[in-house]
Amino acid sequence: VSGNLRPCISYFLSLGILLRTLSSSIITPESSGAAFPSDLLSRKAMITPEHTPGLYQDLVIPLTNFLKEDKGFMVLAGDVFDVPIRKDIVHKVVRWQLAKQQQGTHSTKTISEVSGTGRKPWKQKGTGLARHGTLRGPQFRHGATMHGPKPRSHAFKLNKKVRRLGLKIALSARTAEGKASLSLSLSHGLLVFEDLEVPSHKTKNIVNYVKEMENTKKVLLVDGGPINEKLKAVCGGLNVYSILLHDTLMMSRDAVNRIVERMHTPINR
Repeated sequence: VSGNLRPCISYFLSLGILLRTLSSSIITPESSGAAFPSDLLSRKAMITPEHTPGLYQDLVIPLTNFLKEDKGFMVLAGDVFDVPIRKDIVHKVVRWQLAKQQQGTHSTKTISEVSGTGRKPWKQKGTGLARHGTLRGPQFRHGATMHGPKPRSHAFKLNKKVRRLGLKIALSARTAEGKASLSLSLSHGLLVFEDLEVPSHKTKNIVNYVKEMENTKKVLLVDGGPINEKLKAVCGGLNVYSILLHDTLMMSRDAVNRIVERMHTPINR
């Protein structure tokens, strides 16, 4: 490498390390300081080239709040929000999650649990009738149920890596739905808020905000910090089934950082 190219190569290497450290962090002209040129940042919605999902690329998404204020941009980690979509993994995780939620309280009575006498109904021989030792058998009315269901757990084991991958795929799917429009009027996919602070405790404020979003029927709010007393509709535990059940996912900046931190934590065996 010639001497003239060495400074350029070192500059691009340092710039790549800097951009990697900004993953899942907020970028604003005020917070950039000397680490990033402020003239390269804008508060307007960015127009980016068409992105192909599943390339593990870091994504830039605008920040907003319930007052529709522009709060800058945030970089989403590509290994969490831009993984390849695999329907088989999502299917396994959803089945595992629903199986754990199934109560399994169905129960039938065996012959020892059915109420009734234990006396032999008639003598063994001489009546012309079939031989019976009890009237609590399954062949009689109000009798027992043989081999019927009893209370049990329907849960089954699923590898932690598969469960974690399923959550990444669900987040990537919601992020990919909004890849064509990074404006604050996004109606489907993922919305990242600076915080989930609401101006008042009135539910109609949030309802009115959701109604302004086109073709939005179900919205899932996820916060990473303590639950706001004014915010009533907050999902406490993020999971694959809840993400797929709602067409729009609203997350606070703190929630995104917590999820990325959790996804980067090594799995305990």
